[in-house]
Amino acid sequence: MNVSKTKILQPLHKKIGNTNIILIGMMGAGKTTIGKALASSLNKEFIDSDHEIQKRTGVKIPVIFEIEGEAGFRKRESEALFDLARKNNVVLATGGGAILSPDNRRLLRRCGIVIYLRASVNDLYRRTRHDKNRPLLQTGNLYGRLTELYDQRDSLYRETAHLIIDSGKQGVRFLVQKLINKLISNDLDQIMHGSDMNAMQTITVDFTASSEKRSYPIHVGHGILQQADLIASCLPQKRVAIVSNTTVAPLYLDKLRTALENKGVTSLPIILPDGEAYKNWETLNLIFDALLTNHCERKTAILALGGGVVGDLTGFAAATYLRGVPFIQIPTTLLAQVDSSVGGKTGINHPLGKNMIGAFYQPRLVLTDSATLNTLPDRELRAGIAEIIKYGLIRDPQFFEWLEQNMHRLLARDPATLNEAIRRSCENKAEIVASDEKEKGVRALLNLGHTFGHAIENGMGYGVWLHGEAVAAGTILAAELSRRMKLISEADVTRIRKIFLQAGLPVVAPAMPVEKYLQLMTLDKKVEAGKTRFIVLNRIGEAVMRADVPPELLNDTILACMPHE
Repeated sequence: MNVSKTKILQPLHKKIGNTNIILIGMMGAGKTTIGKALASSLNKEFIDSDHEIQKRTGVKIPVIFEIEGEAGFRKRESEALFDLARKNNVVLATGGGAILSPDNRRLLRRCGIVIYLRASVNDLYRRTRHDKNRPLLQTGNLYGRLTELYDQRDSLYRETAHLIIDSGKQGVRFLVQKLINKLISNDLDQIMHGSDMNAMQTITVDFTASSEKRSYPIHVGHGILQQADLIASCLPQKRVAIVSNTTVAPLYLDKLRTALENKGVTSLPIILPDGEAYKNWETLNLIFDALLTNHCERKTAILALGGGVVGDLTGFAAATYLRGVPFIQIPTTLLAQVDSSVGGKTGINHPLGKNMIGAFYQPRLVLTDSATLNTLPDRELRAGIAEIIKYGLIRDPQFFEWLEQNMHRLLARDPATLNEAIRRSCENKAEIVASDEKEKGVRALLNLGHTFGHAIENGMGYGVWLHGEAVAAGTILAAELSRRMKLISEADVTRIRKIFLQAGLPVVAPAMPVEKYLQLMTLDKKVEAGKTRFIVLNRIGEAVMRADVPPELLNDTILACMPHE
């Protein structure tokens, strides 16, 4: 192992020592491949439970199934796991059905850090369609069988796992590094021995692949706002300014200030008017006035306590005050928690376009407390769900399926479900942002529905439609455009419309002249060489940017998605 690699892994070796790492997940999720690479990185022994069973019996798994049936195999599997899980310092890859036994589930959780390698049915099908050595998959309808097994097992995998990693389409090296980062950033003792329903989890936005080696954490948990040590640890001085608004400040400002004071940090409150209509130069200058009047310095961090408007204004102020001061995001709306607080986009609106003036400026930390959503109005909660759905549509079909099954729990504000939705959204965005910070390529895919949505917000007047509501209607327009371009089916559009209806979001665009839509969309930031570029769907879970949209197709799409008398 080289010196730099040893240095990177030292904190992890210190945390986990000889603790076992146990990989669970569907057949085809990558347990063996990733397990071998992870074991090599951590200097642990790799064991595959299926290979161990074959070694003990002297025959291959399909033969055991043929002679003893699935029940006989499961008995042998449990016996093997009982021995293997009690070893020390191993990475253990289990069979896909190991978690069907409650005794196995309890054993695995007791004997190591259990990681669920989660993959979508589409990815599982792609990886296993030519594999003849998996007895449960020898069927005429492989996709249907995988779907059936996934539906049966996913909840058991989640129940058993301490941590979840989406294997997706990323390479092995990327996934191993992602897994190591997650192990380093989480409190493993709390994960393994504490109650982890609402336990804080940390996602890292990592720019180490760029020329500048930078990263920052996103902490997600229920009731973590007053964990001021998380904030104090990344402050360059014991003084901060806290920007909030007239709605959020009465709810959470005093709690945050008191928690900081207990850590020796003094704070300057800056309270702004609430609403999208105030995301402008005049409000931005209120922040500058307070910072200058109170002699805030280059080491004075600015904290954004509020929703997307507060975060965007505060970030832009931090990027430009004294040419750049430290900045921390503490988002209190669902939309901000899953989208605008992550990735460093800051800015203000102009009468001619939304977010047209701003800067890319990354925070030092994002602290996301899902308990703040308890005071969020229902309409604002639903608006945030629009951005969550977007991640499933553009790159994570398995997450989309999960949302279809759990939408009622999200709307009921179940803490564990909210934390899971926030975490998975932030992981998706963090991966995209890390690979394309300044939106020169793949990051533009995050704008699914936004070209239409920003036109709706601007055309109706900022604040009349919430951002998430406009994105919902804009996504339906994008889906319909995708169908008319013969990329997705009518059934896909129906499925997309249905999930937005489940969330209580608009699926019909407001009645504006088509010419007005087209004119407002020319102000979109993705316009290049005079051509408006649209994010469309090749399928649910895969988005692409296209500039070859015929004008008549665009006209017909807009007309089809407006109210009909």
